[in-house]
Amino acid sequence: MTDLDRLLDANRRWAAKMTAADPEYFSRLAKQQSPRYLWIGCSDSRVPANVITGLPSGEIFVHRNIANVVNHTDLNCLSVVQFAVEELQVEHIIVCGHYGCGGVAAALNPTSMGIADNWLRHIRDVAATHQDDLLAIDDADQRRRRLCELNAVAQVENLCHSTIVQNAWKIGRPLHVHGWIYAIEDGLLKDLGVSASSANDVPDAYRIDTATLWRRRATG
Repeated sequence: MTDLDRLLDANRRWAAKMTAADPEYFSRLAKQQSPRYLWIGCSDSRVPANVITGLPSGEIFVHRNIANVVNHTDLNCLSVVQFAVEELQVEHIIVCGHYGCGGVAAALNPTSMGIADNWLRHIRDVAATHQDDLLAIDDADQRRRRLCELNAVAQVENLCHSTIVQNAWKIGRPLHVHGWIYAIEDGLLKDLGVSASSANDVPDAYRIDTATLWRRRATG
């Protein structure tokens, strides 16, 4: 039996187990999905959103990329966010980083990673913004852990600056954005304390209405 055959066999056993426990399980899932949460996490195979939150299939909508980056020109990520907010009407968006992130470690390494350097640039920008704080940490592992946290916080900010989130707030839709960090070594999640629930939680310079006002003044 090949490795892929083992996966297919495991799938059949899992499906049979789920059906035995709940005969309507798959028929319910097939009808619709109505998750309350959007999870933006890292592609790392050790950080499966459903597993570490204890949620069953259908309860959490997921987007993952290297180092859980939210980039304003990443149409993949933004399309997921828009669908989750406008169509699924999720109530919470969780940006979750994790300690031991390879992308964050690579961003602190001056060695070129090839095409990945273009993606790591976003994390290196976060490191540059907090350079003094990071250099004040003598231990290299603790420095990487701190950048994992700072990166998650920065991506929460990027998400809150997006037109998708701000438009949802503008029409009064209940939407909360959170920054979390996951520790692979003990399996625990930690809230980083950077939740946002309205445009009042966004600096004036990044509010859509304020930006429009500045543009009018500059051209008026």
